[in-house]
Amino acid sequence: MSFTKKKIINAIENYLKGAVYSDYYVGITANIGARLFGDHGISTDHDIWIYREAITVSDAREIEKYFLDRGIDGGPGGGDENSKKVYVYKKTSMSNP
Repeated sequence: MSFTKKKIINAIENYLKGAVYSDYYVGITANIGARLFGDHGISTDHDIWIYREAITVSDAREIEKYFLDRGIDGGPGGGDENSKKVYVYKKTSMSNP
C-alpha cells in the first residue's frame, strides 16, 4: 500500500519521537528485504526500523531529503527508478553503516 508524502513523514516522525536523528539512517529502495535486512544487516526481530511505500519515486526522494536535512544519516542519489520504499533504521554496531 502506498502513502502520501505527508503521511509517511508523519509516520516516521511519530516513530522517532524523542530520538536523536543522527543515530538513524534513511534510504530508499525497490526491494526492502534485500536492502534493509540484507545490505544493511538489520534484524527483523531485534532492531528498530520502519518503512513506508511512497506513491512515486519522486515522493520517496523528497521524503529521504526531508530527513537527511534534519540530520538523519544517509545520502541522496541512491536507489533506482523503482525505489518508492522509504526506510529508516537505528544504526547499531551490527548494521552497515
